[in-house]
Amino acid sequence: MTSTLPARASAARGVAPVALVSASALRRNAPLAVGGDDDVLAADAWGHGAEWVASVLADLDLDATALDAVTLFGLPGSHALPVLSLRGRALGTKALLRGEGVSYGYTHRAPHDTRVALVTGGYAQGVVRSLGNAVTVAIDGRRHRIVGRVAMDVCVVDVGDADIARGAEVVFFGDPAEGHPSLEEWTDATGWSAAEIVAAVGVRAERRVVA
Repeated sequence: MTSTLPARASAARGVAPVALVSASALRRNAPLAVGGDDDVLAADAWGHGAEWVASVLADLDLDATALDAVTLFGLPGSHALPVLSLRGRALGTKALLRGEGVSYGYTHRAPHDTRVALVTGGYAQGVVRSLGNAVTVAIDGRRHRIVGRVAMDVCVVDVGDADIARGAEVVFFGDPAEGHPSLEEWTDATGWSAAEIVAAVGVRAERRVVA
């Protein structure tokens, strides 16, 4: 069952990228995080939603100021479950011929004939501009690279010969155990910390709680 928290993006509902926060992951991680000294509710609970996180911790009878935030939210290096993931949707695909460029400034030109998908999710939702030409997304269990510059609300993904349906879910980052790109790939590509990334994504994208 899914509940919706206040939207942080202006794109239309149903198409806008969504930051999913997992209630089960947060509950599972919480006992492992005991003994830290972070204020885990700061920065809107690091983008996870301070009111929601506080309610979960209250149910578990845990002090929000005596926990390790990296472990609680499952950030890289903690070996805990990632609580937040970012999902977009494929808006459609088109052919890209050898030598043709994509997005602003044509920072990527196709080395051979291929197909690309336009995907919801851009820098307005926390998809950092420097991720273009640097990281992959997961669509239908396969990895595909973001190519060209990330735009405000969309980015372009080289899908090759994959048959991508309009509306297909696109995972920007999530649980590596499920084959999703990891948040660590974003930290390596951008130089941002994991905390900065999840905070930016969580407050900019539409955020939803899932079981």
